[in-house]
Amino acid sequence: MDTKEILLKFSNEFEGALIAPHGTALIGGEEGMLAPYDMLLGALGSCLYATFLGIAKKKRIGFERIELLVTGEKRTEVPTTLKWVNVKFTVINAEKELGLTQAAKLATEYCSIYQTISHVAEMSYEVDFM
Repeated sequence: MDTKEILLKFSNEFEGALIAPHGTALIGGEEGMLAPYDMLLGALGSCLYATFLGIAKKKRIGFERIELLVTGEKRTEVPTTLKWVNVKFTVINAEKELGLTQAAKLATEYCSIYQTISHVAEMSYEVDFM
């Protein structure tokens, strides 16, 4: 069993903090705070990257760095789940483009958050190299 736990503390307004074992994030609608969908898309991007990185390391394919741009649209109907999500991987100084493209595809198949969101949203991804 892999139990996860975080603590959320809020004032009587939409201002608060997410307190996790390794860090804290401010939640709210003001500058410097994260909104709920910021955190959801961020969780998706970080899960995808962690999965991608594990695959790239197993394949022994190097790169300098990666940027992930995660874009999504919410439905207007209640509940306002995500309608679609696109993740753009931009890989800088890749050793093997084909191998990293395959790693991105596998990451979408094995990332649990990607798979969870795919039950309500149309998911897509793209990989670019610089």
